[in-house]
Amino acid sequence: MSRVVIAPDSFKGTASAADVAAALGRGWRSVRADDEIVTRPMADGGEGTLDAFEAAVPGARRMPVTVRGPVSSPVATHWLLLPDGTGVVELAATSGITLLDPLEPFDAHSAGFGEAIADALDAGVERLLLALGGSASTDGGAGALSALGARFFDADEQAVALGNRGLGVLAGVDFTGLRPLPPGGALILGDVTNQLLGDDGAAAVFGPQKGADAETVTVLEAGLTRLAGLMPDVSPSAPGAGAAGGAGFGLLAWGAVMGGGAVLVAEALGLGGDIALADLVITGEGRFDGQSEGGKAPSEVARLAASNGVPVALVAGAITAEPRGFAASVALTGLAGGTEPAMADPLRWLEAAGAQLAAGADATGRS
Repeated sequence: MSRVVIAPDSFKGTASAADVAAALGRGWRSVRADDEIVTRPMADGGEGTLDAFEAAVPGARRMPVTVRGPVSSPVATHWLLLPDGTGVVELAATSGITLLDPLEPFDAHSAGFGEAIADALDAGVERLLLALGGSASTDGGAGALSALGARFFDADEQAVALGNRGLGVLAGVDFTGLRPLPPGGALILGDVTNQLLGDDGAAAVFGPQKGADAETVTVLEAGLTRLAGLMPDVSPSAPGAGAAGGAGFGLLAWGAVMGGGAVLVAEALGLGGDIALADLVITGEGRFDGQSEGGKAPSEVARLAASNGVPVALVAGAITAEPRGFAASVALTGLAGGTEPAMADPLRWLEAAGAQLAAGADATGRS
C-alpha cells in the first residue's frame, strides 16, 4: 500500500483546488483502491487562497463584505480573520478576472480589493496577508490605494478614473490620506516574480490574459510607466511588482513586504510534514507554462517533494513548458483530445488523469 499526497492548485475558472484534489483521488482509487490518499488543496496567492487558509487554520472566520467589483458592480465577498488577529484578503475574490465578463482591460480596477483591506483594518486586524493573483486589471494597484485614502489626480487636480485608462492622464499622487499599515505590517502573498514594466512586466505578460491585444498592451504599459514615474519611492523593477496587474507595485509603495504565496500556504497546511511521509505527491494547475516555476503552487510542492526525496507527478489542463523535475506528467488536453472538451468537463478528465497515474504507479512512486 502506498501513501499518496494530492496537493494541486485550482484550475482557474473551471475547478477549485478541493474539487481537483478530490477528482484526482477518485481516479487513483479506481485503480489502486487500497492506497492511502491525503488531499491538501493548495494555493499560491491567487484564486483559492482564502479557502486554503480556512481549511488549514482552525478557528478561521469568514468576514462578509460587499465591495466594488472589477468594473464597480457590487460583489458580495469575504476576507478571513485568523485566531491570531491576522486578516487574509484575496484580490481574486474582490477584483478578480473570474468576476468579469466581458473583459475590460482599460477600465477594470482593484478598488474592491482596497475596500476589503479597509474593512479588515476597520475590524482591527493585527497584520495583513494580501493574496495577489487572478486580477482583472492592469492599474498598478492605484484602485486599491485610492480605496485606502490615496489620491490620484490629473493636471486639473481632479481624481482620475479608476483603471488603467485613468493612468493615461495621471499628473500627481498624494499619499497624505493613505491609511497606515496595521501594527504587524502587511505581507504580500505573490504568485509571480515579474517586475512592473518591460517585456517581463505586468502589461506585456499578463495583459493578453485580460483581453488586451498588442496595441492595447502598449497603452497599458504607458499608463503603468506614468504611474511609476510619480511614485519614486518604490522600484518598478522590484520582484513581484508586476503581480496582479501591478497591484504588487502599489502595495510595495504602501509599505507591504513581498513574500511567496505558495510557500506561506504550504506552511499553513503543514504540507512539508505530509510530503515527508508520502510515497508519491501529485500536484497541478490549470496551465503549466513558462511562469509556473516563478512561485506558482506546483513549483513549491515539487520543491518540498524534492527536499524529502519523494517523487512528484504533475497534472495540468495544458502543459506548454517542459515539466522539469516531475516523475510523470499528464495534460487534460491530451486525454480529452483538445482544450474545449477538457474545459467542458474537467472533473471527468481529472479522474482519468488520476487513474492513468495510478496505472503507472510502479514508474512514479517509490514503493
